[in-house]
Amino acid sequence: MSHPKFFLLGAALLGLAAGLVMRGFDAQAASHVTFAALTGLVLSIAAASAGRRLLRGELGVDVIAVLAMAGALLLGQYLAGAVIAVMLTGGSALEQYAIARARHELSALISRAPRIAHRRQGREFTDIPVDQISLGDALVVKPGEVVPVDGIIGSGGAVLDESSLTGESRPVSLAAGMPVRSGGSNAGGPFELRVTATASQSTYAGIIRLVQAAEASKAPIVRLADRYALVFLILTLVLALLAWLLEGSALRALAVLVVATPCPLILAAPTAIIAGVSRAARLGIIIKGGAPLETLARTRVLLLDKTGTATSARPEVVAVESFGDASSDEIVRRAASVEQLSVHPYAPAILAEARNRQLALVFPLKVHERMGFGISGEVDGRLIAVGQRAFAAPDAARTGAVRSVEQRAAADGSASVFVAIDGALAGVLVLQDPIRPEVPRALRSLRALGISHIHLVTGDHPDVAELVGDVLGVDRVFAERAPDEKADVVRRVRSEGVTAMVGDGINDAPALALADVGIAMGARGATAASEAADVVLLSDRFNGIVDAIRIAQRTRRIALQSVLVGMGLSVIAMGFAAAGYIAPIDGALLQEAIDVLVILNALRALGGRTVAAPSSPEMTGLAQSLARSHRALRPKVGELVALAVHLDALQPGEARQRLEQVHRMLESELLPHEDEEQRTAYPLIEKLLAGENPTGPLVQTHYEIRRLSRLYGRLVKQLPPSGPTTEDLPDIRRLLYGLHAILSLHFAQEDELYALLDGAA
Repeated sequence: MSHPKFFLLGAALLGLAAGLVMRGFDAQAASHVTFAALTGLVLSIAAASAGRRLLRGELGVDVIAVLAMAGALLLGQYLAGAVIAVMLTGGSALEQYAIARARHELSALISRAPRIAHRRQGREFTDIPVDQISLGDALVVKPGEVVPVDGIIGSGGAVLDESSLTGESRPVSLAAGMPVRSGGSNAGGPFELRVTATASQSTYAGIIRLVQAAEASKAPIVRLADRYALVFLILTLVLALLAWLLEGSALRALAVLVVATPCPLILAAPTAIIAGVSRAARLGIIIKGGAPLETLARTRVLLLDKTGTATSARPEVVAVESFGDASSDEIVRRAASVEQLSVHPYAPAILAEARNRQLALVFPLKVHERMGFGISGEVDGRLIAVGQRAFAAPDAARTGAVRSVEQRAAADGSASVFVAIDGALAGVLVLQDPIRPEVPRALRSLRALGISHIHLVTGDHPDVAELVGDVLGVDRVFAERAPDEKADVVRRVRSEGVTAMVGDGINDAPALALADVGIAMGARGATAASEAADVVLLSDRFNGIVDAIRIAQRTRRIALQSVLVGMGLSVIAMGFAAAGYIAPIDGALLQEAIDVLVILNALRALGGRTVAAPSSPEMTGLAQSLARSHRALRPKVGELVALAVHLDALQPGEARQRLEQVHRMLESELLPHEDEEQRTAYPLIEKLLAGENPTGPLVQTHYEIRRLSRLYGRLVKQLPPSGPTTEDLPDIRRLLYGLHAILSLHFAQEDELYALLDGAA
């Protein structure tokens, strides 16, 4: 609150109060001097500001206020001039408060940059400032640290989390001798780095420069009120001139200028914007001022980052496949037991899967982890190896089942974690970065709000990005885009309309800064994105974007209403003033009443509906319980495809055993879960989404799931005791594929609704 405009408002209020007190004690001369001094002070500052803007070719509504104050001084209407001065300084202070961006340019981005590096000289280590790093230095990067400069990996290799640079959620394993960029985080053990670029020449510093250049290139936003300035100014001057010429009264002309003083224009829009910004802040949405809010309201194009924005950036186990006699539960139990001591980013996902299955883990012995490749240890007296296939079972043959898993992983962007028992491949865990369940519904809501084009832009491989784009229903996918290329995409799509960019990582910062409005998912600590963006979502809730745009549109609509109503009332008052029915001081008071009216209307922006659903402990608990059931069932649903693919390779007896296991899972776990959903969750959803009830189709899906499950059970019961014959396999395989397809779609639809019940939508 230390901006000069706030001091000027304080001085104006103090001067007006002092003059009124003097007037109350019949000190007319002193009050006139006080009012005149106040008016002259504000007039000089406003005239200088208006003059500078006119020299730049900009015409603002402040010109009318300048003319009114000058006329008041010339005609001795000092109180009227003082009132106008207070209104003008008040509007200016409100506007300054509304557009304050609350950002210290790139401070968080710069603070993330490492300041200290660990240089090795022989057997000694020295901590040095990063700006003292020289080409050829040998550095050591500790676990969790940010890579300070570009370089070459030393012996032993490294595991890096480069999601903030590339958008790729999976950790990258780099062997000795491979180049590495600065800005990524060490997700493994300590490694040695041979410096190939100084700090100022490295990737991270380059990204900072990109953000600075992008911000500098953004066009300034014209104030909403100023868009009406020219028409209103011409109308005011014409009426004032006519009043003067036709009646020969300068006071009438001054009265026209006084009632035309654009306080509704100056006050209404900033007041509404402040209210809208405050409303958003209560929902954990930081909108950095009036200009971003106005721009957000006019957004027609949305660019969406993938990893950490459309997806959760937290891998989950989506399928478990067995290559031998071990069950999927046993594979998960043994893998998770070893992973308890792993620092690999996939370890939490494997441990979470074990918890979902309620498996009892044991503490492993003789554990050895090779960073980026895998971990091994002794569990229940047997050697368990988990990781890449070449690490887990280097001597195992690449069978058809293994090739199938690897090919599917390459096609859909999933990750395969192989599990070996005593050197023999036992199975594989398939992990994916899931799409946030609330995103599809949010994107539909955004289209309903007028977003005409939604594009996905990511550093990921096209095969992976296009699959995500298909699920989300975006218009176009821009894949394999580096930070500077993401900024190029922003330049390219801006021709389609006002463009918003949504991202969460360092790699998104240049695009966020260049877009008409940048929106950062700030919950994951992506400070670079947060500082470059105009809007920051403090909670990790994608539907905050819907809330932000809805609030911005409503705020802008209210601001326009206030401006237009204020202008209309002022025009009517100008007509009465020109006819001699309103004196200058009466005009100033009337203008005050108009100000109060438009400000009260503008304050309506403090309220309004948001997309967030009213939640309750009952809803939240139920949604979380059913979501946990989905997570537990999803890998078992994934096993349906694996069984269908591998049926031909199984012995008849083993095939029958596997098919019966699936039947038991359907009867004892899946169908009871569906019944529980229909009994408990669907009534709440119907109540919550009155007028938009999706449960009818979901109930029909339940019926189809039950029908397919019943058919499957009949086929399994009809199998001969020795197992399925070649003739039995096509029908069984058809049902397995059908169940997998309908369950995958059904789970996705329900996850979206459970996110709504949980208050996340």
